[in-house]
Amino acid sequence: MGGFVVVTALTFLGLLAITFFIGRVVPIDPVLSVVGDRATQEQYDAARIAMGLDRPLVVQFFDYVWSVMQGDLGRSISTNRPVADDLLRVFPATLEMATLGIFIGVVLGVPAGVWAATRRGEWVDQVMRVFALLGYSVPAFWLGLVGLAVFYAGLGWVAGPGRLDIFYEGLVPARTNVMLIDAALAGDWDVFWNALSHLVLPASILGFFSLAFIARMTRSFMLDQLGQEFITTARVKGVPEWRVIWVHGFKPIRVPLITVIGLSYAALLEGSVMIETVFSWPGIGNYLTTALLNADMNAVLGATLVIGSVFILINKISDVLYRVLDPRSR
Repeated sequence: MGGFVVVTALTFLGLLAITFFIGRVVPIDPVLSVVGDRATQEQYDAARIAMGLDRPLVVQFFDYVWSVMQGDLGRSISTNRPVADDLLRVFPATLEMATLGIFIGVVLGVPAGVWAATRRGEWVDQVMRVFALLGYSVPAFWLGLVGLAVFYAGLGWVAGPGRLDIFYEGLVPARTNVMLIDAALAGDWDVFWNALSHLVLPASILGFFSLAFIARMTRSFMLDQLGQEFITTARVKGVPEWRVIWVHGFKPIRVPLITVIGLSYAALLEGSVMIETVFSWPGIGNYLTTALLNADMNAVLGATLVIGSVFILINKISDVLYRVLDPRSR
């Protein structure tokens, strides 16, 4: 347990160092972003001293680490609010969309990969391989625009951009900032279904990319297992085919599949910038894009730190699941 804590702490410290020093070497002047390009030299120097940028870089780094440990990520220029408060507001929106996306990817992708592996070379396998190729090659923003044109503007099956219709906003208290949960807790099912109708299309598009990756990797893992001698032995002994596939074949691939699902989930959380932009989704991707356009370095570093922390957390959860599913790794 002690080693786990030490490794996690060192990893997080490394993440802090990377985000801090990248923030200092990018060609953006944080002082100029605050005072504007019409400020006098005296105003510029005073703001630079007030922001602590006149001190040695090492001192600035330790001050940054200390502030982060206290939950202080600075103040956003774009919103004029603490970055930590902004992230607590926007991150649940991304979490909600990515969670539904990974659910779609796992529920459909794992069976599709197993099915394709058991039908190697047949039309099912060929269709799955083409589908996986599309998941790697189709641009997210293009697919989002096509989805809006077809399912929102054309068929009217889903709601449009945004998280809620405007006349539903503010009707339920923001307890978790996850709209479906907040609406359910408040018992307001009109808001719940409206939020779900806004969520289903962007989450399905994210789920498509996740599904393609998970299905491809599941197929690869299963092909390797189905070629093993113990699978042939099980079939010779007359073991039912479903048991050969789902017990003898699928059970050994659960551990590597956890890594694939974890990485896919983390990628959805940090890679949803284009989808959030297309759908005007008020998540961390949209927040990060706005911060970059406004040269809001506190917001950029804070959002980057949260995304990196998610990767660390998911990797550690994967390590725990390894030990649960595979006693040999304990």
